[in-house]
Amino acid sequence: MDLTNRKIAIIGLGYVGLPLAVEFGKHYQVLGFDINQSRVDELMSGHDATLEVSDSELAKAECLTYSSNKEDLKSCDIYIVTVPTPIDDSNSPDLTPLQKASEMLGHVVSKGDVIIYESTVYPGATEEVCLPIIEKISGLKFNEDFFAGYSPERINPGDKVNTLTKIVKITSGSTPEIANFVDSLYRSIITAGTHKASSLKVAEAAKVIENTQRDLNIAIINEFAKIFNRLGIDTEEVLNAAGTKWNFLKFKPGLVGGHCISVDPYYLTHKALEVGYRPEVILAGRRINDGMGEYVATQLVKKLSSQKIHIDEAKVLVLGFTFKGDCPDVRNTKIINVVKELRDFNMSVDVFDSWANPSEVKDEYGLDLISEIKPGYYDGIVIAVDHSEFKRLGAKAIRQYGKEKHVLYDVKHVFSPSDSDIRL
Repeated sequence: MDLTNRKIAIIGLGYVGLPLAVEFGKHYQVLGFDINQSRVDELMSGHDATLEVSDSELAKAECLTYSSNKEDLKSCDIYIVTVPTPIDDSNSPDLTPLQKASEMLGHVVSKGDVIIYESTVYPGATEEVCLPIIEKISGLKFNEDFFAGYSPERINPGDKVNTLTKIVKITSGSTPEIANFVDSLYRSIITAGTHKASSLKVAEAAKVIENTQRDLNIAIINEFAKIFNRLGIDTEEVLNAAGTKWNFLKFKPGLVGGHCISVDPYYLTHKALEVGYRPEVILAGRRINDGMGEYVATQLVKKLSSQKIHIDEAKVLVLGFTFKGDCPDVRNTKIINVVKELRDFNMSVDVFDSWANPSEVKDEYGLDLISEIKPGYYDGIVIAVDHSEFKRLGAKAIRQYGKEKHVLYDVKHVFSPSDSDIRL
């Protein structure tokens, strides 16, 4: 495959787009495009605030340039779309970013160009929503004048082991020839290899069930935890015992947030309802996981009450706000549910997280993070995220933040059962 005279545009330079742009930029001419000028400026300075790509890796992408100017996209002929696909307040798919990206491409696409989508969607969305927009604006005919592919992202934010090139990439194309082209394009940078799906819909469906399956696995563990808590059994001990069997899946209970696992199932259920099927198991799992913030808050309240600590105006410290440990990503974090529930009990809640960007947290959630922790000040302490710094600090040092009589709730099983007063 000759890409000597071709140029790749990566649309969206977030957790998914930037690693992809960097890898392609080591081999081909690449334009990294983002509508956020401050993000472009940051990357041009040689730093990635998401920490997905190190400064040294950024420097290796010698053929990668950045821009927020839509006119610059006209110099490209392969477009890869990696914009977010969130849900709205009613848990319905919000395709606005994807639609806007498609509208923009409609103004720049030319004959012979290939547009590849990586954003997670429900099966059929690329052909039903995105491509008609491009056709309408460009005046070009899909599969005659321009072509499409779908290759779902599999980025795991904060994971420095399972990185882009080490994860098998699913590929697909709108014609057999384009499918081969898309597969060859990705195979040139993915050392783990590729899996060529027979259609865009198959590739879309494969992605959306990956995270739905994981969501359901965590949901049943969360339900186990609720049962075991009532029985006075430590959940982690039960899971460790059951995990000695070779085919037991080792998931842990917790708050399911982030941009994928807690979002993607709703894309599948939306499409299922649209075609007349009401999914039961998937939605049941979502209800369990969406309710874990309230459950954690209620468990803490019960424990505080049992220790004769007054609930009204009690002071609580929440350690961690990002959706997962050792990662700055606060998108769709469920820690905010815990904070809101505790405040509904008229408690004073402070949140500390050195990984999270304070301005981003303020803009997105209206929450002010604290930068320093007062020792001997709190009635309750919640370890909500398993950051390495909390592990290094140790339970004894963390307890120093509490009053003489306080409750330590280890949501993420950071320490042993004997180190905390309550665990999920």
